[in-house]
Amino acid sequence: MAYSIQNYLNIRQAYAPTVRSDGKKVAFLANITGVPQVWQTDLGGPGDAIRWPEQLSFEPDRVMGAAFSPASGDARLVYTYDSGGDENAQLFLLDGDGRHALTAGFESAVHIFTSAWSHTGDSILFAANRRDPGLFDLYHMPLEGEAALIWRSDRPGFPIGQTFSADSRQVAFSFMVNSNECRLIHLDLDSGAARVVSGREAPALILDPVFDASGSALYAITDREADFRYITCYDLADGSRTPVARFDWDAGALCMSPDRNWLGFTLNENGFALPRVLDLQSGEIRRPLEPAEAGGGVAAWLDGAMAFTPDSRRLVFSYSSPARTFDIQCWDFKETETPPRPLTRSSHGGLPPETFRPYELVHYPSFDGRRIPAWFSLPDESFARPLPVVVIVHGGPESQSVASFNFLAQYLLAHGFALLLPNVRGSSGYGKAYGHLDDVEKRMDSVADLAQAAHWLRRQPQVDPERIAVYGGSYGGFMVLSAMTAYPDLWAAGVDIVGISNFVTFLENTSAYRRAHREAEYGSLENDRHFLESISPIHHIDKLSAPLMVIHGANDPRVPLGEAQQLVQALRAREVPVEYLVFEDEGHGLAKLKNKEVAYPAVADFLARHLQGREGP
Repeated sequence: MAYSIQNYLNIRQAYAPTVRSDGKKVAFLANITGVPQVWQTDLGGPGDAIRWPEQLSFEPDRVMGAAFSPASGDARLVYTYDSGGDENAQLFLLDGDGRHALTAGFESAVHIFTSAWSHTGDSILFAANRRDPGLFDLYHMPLEGEAALIWRSDRPGFPIGQTFSADSRQVAFSFMVNSNECRLIHLDLDSGAARVVSGREAPALILDPVFDASGSALYAITDREADFRYITCYDLADGSRTPVARFDWDAGALCMSPDRNWLGFTLNENGFALPRVLDLQSGEIRRPLEPAEAGGGVAAWLDGAMAFTPDSRRLVFSYSSPARTFDIQCWDFKETETPPRPLTRSSHGGLPPETFRPYELVHYPSFDGRRIPAWFSLPDESFARPLPVVVIVHGGPESQSVASFNFLAQYLLAHGFALLLPNVRGSSGYGKAYGHLDDVEKRMDSVADLAQAAHWLRRQPQVDPERIAVYGGSYGGFMVLSAMTAYPDLWAAGVDIVGISNFVTFLENTSAYRRAHREAEYGSLENDRHFLESISPIHHIDKLSAPLMVIHGANDPRVPLGEAQQLVQALRAREVPVEYLVFEDEGHGLAKLKNKEVAYPAVADFLARHLQGREGP
């Protein structure tokens, strides 16, 4: 039986957990209503049935994050949401008296809240660009008072990973200068003194800082003097750094247990991942058994959110595999032979999970002999070979395709399409050197990797070489457009979602706080304008001939709508087949189910017509 695209759109997910201070409830984000909101359920214990969760937030737009107060007996929760995808996140407090706006009067500012509550539950930390749209400062806000600016930025960048010490008298955060550099900053709240802990060392990433029990040291994730990210410890007295745990893959998502004896983190092993915990006393690292219902898949975390329970013996995280959507799991890491147990059971839209297809990890050769990792998947044997293929390109570009659940991928597989999800050079997860292989003047090398993916597919006996489409969003949208203009003979169709068509106009019009961040990756208008113009797909549009679908959000602050408008105008002037959808209440991608119910059936129909010669979905 072939299920409709609506069934796949009805698949739900639960992610980004936070644990209440009494250890009885777990809150998380879920799109049960069609738009991500805050829900909560019982933490319970082994053998307890999974219960239907309780909805806590009722916003008209997506909730972006949530965190319970850590104070004993405190059930208050702070969450963020934006309007129409504009990413101007606002903060709200939920307590026994209802919902309270914390950032009223600053609706045009972006607020970055990373779960930073004081241990007493009476204040929070957040970053915001209230003073200048291009600059983010750090604020300390008593929940019974006004926010105070405690650290002032003099350059573009983002204070992320804000955290308090155990006594709430110190603050630390990572200041993200660009995608290649984060500085570790320490602030004494009593004196107001701030300093860069990472000193004059060469630029590196320093992420997810957490204080030790004494407040005299900071643990963090870094790639300093290493290809892969590892756990290190900074002594706050002298700024010295001691590696704690190194790996052959990237560590990430560092979090500290309430008793400050355990570090939780993730380890991305070639796109496969499960959480880990590090015993700070013995140095032992523990990993869970694979969840019983995983189906041989991988774990993936949205926003890297994990949370310890107040008793410091369980870790709560979100898990996904090709066979199951994202659900909240609880792992008792002191019971090493017990697999994590699910706390939620998200709907699969009436679809039998056994119909979901697995992914195979493959490596294909590129133009310089480098082998590019990719996920390859085929529909079942009921579909005649050779097959049409959709190549799905991730965004970022510092991102990675992993074998987590993807509703569109599973829909396409169920309807006779093969899939390839490549991690071209520049992708994260394969080391710092690999991630820099597409910087600035090397940009088109990653597009060449994409072309080589098509050539590899053409050599596979299961694949029809004349029916290969390319699909991508954001930076992945640029990859679609660039592949279709630089290598037009390889592609039968393309789908560009919120993609960049012109690097110059993109950098000129993207939000002020993002421009410097992106120039480190793409090149600057001041120094690289001619090169950026030369590689922009809009200037090679005469070479694009295959049918194209373009989807964009009118409120996109990252890749402004003008990127789609100029592209579509140029294609229509040349009478190239282009289908165009704009959603007035969306931003950088689609968050609302009502809009997905328009966009994705249109995508499914577009691919069916141009790759299978039939009407869909």
